[in-house]
Amino acid sequence: MITESEFLDVCKQLQIVVNDGGSLTRFFRDPRTPATSDPNLPISVLTKDLTINQSNNTWVRLFLPRKALDHHHHSNKFPLIVFFHGGGFVYFSAASTLFHDFCSKMAADMGAVVASVEYRLAPEHRLPAAFDDAVEALHWIKASPDDWLRDFVDYSNCYVMGSSSGGTIAYHAGLRVAEEVNDLKPMKIKGLILCQPFFGGTQRTESEVRLEKNPVIPMCWCDLSRELALPVEANCDHEYSNPTVGGQPEKMEKIREMGWKVMVSGNRGDPLVERGREMARLMERKGVKVVTDFEEGCHGVEFYDDSIASKLIGVLKQFISSSED
Repeated sequence: MITESEFLDVCKQLQIVVNDGGSLTRFFRDPRTPATSDPNLPISVLTKDLTINQSNNTWVRLFLPRKALDHHHHSNKFPLIVFFHGGGFVYFSAASTLFHDFCSKMAADMGAVVASVEYRLAPEHRLPAAFDDAVEALHWIKASPDDWLRDFVDYSNCYVMGSSSGGTIAYHAGLRVAEEVNDLKPMKIKGLILCQPFFGGTQRTESEVRLEKNPVIPMCWCDLSRELALPVEANCDHEYSNPTVGGQPEKMEKIREMGWKVMVSGNRGDPLVERGREMARLMERKGVKVVTDFEEGCHGVEFYDDSIASKLIGVLKQFISSSED
């Protein structure tokens, strides 16, 4: 757990104030990008926002490769990647420029439709609110009458992906829909893509100890965001944070039964890297087909470095084409 002075320090670094009623004041303003679906603009990917649940203010931003609109491409359908952004469960949006740009690049380079989900943030909405929103989003997408989804998505070729805390959301949403088997028809999930998933536990791993003061994602930051996101009074060994506890290892067998492939990626300069490795090993022991991709660099580096983004997208492309067989 985090001490009072660390708590105040981290709040200052993150430009947040934790209010008495359990809400946050976020002084940090990340750049946002509006959606644009005008085919006359010189852009390779068109975007639009669709409401999922008005009362929860959840929505999805669709990314459609422009080539989908060409006549000779019209009969081709694209794989669907449902994406959950990172931000420690407390920050950012599907409209945040860094995630918007990455999803655009993914849609263009992979020839995929990407659906980036706006879910509720903690601490105003503690977990499992984001997991609930993720499952609701999958059900909404599969049944949506939207023309981009209807005309251009190959529903038999879908992937659930997330980065950092979004990776944790993708994983928990995957576990839930694996248990409800037929409810997502005609959507068929082929795999989970967990990029630097944000898992934790009360026992620190080797990388968490070694990189405790990492400037990009120091451990006190991780501790604080879990404290803000997990159910009140829960510690890091809660099942929402630690995939090795509770009935979760047994649920992983469900992923194997569904025939899903799982990709776990991570960066060696990231305190969370050992958690990802541990998770991949556990899944392998449960008979899940796991592909790992561990590179140099810090947490979330692909959102700031175009060459690393291209490399990761190349690995994703290979993962998807091998899952289609």
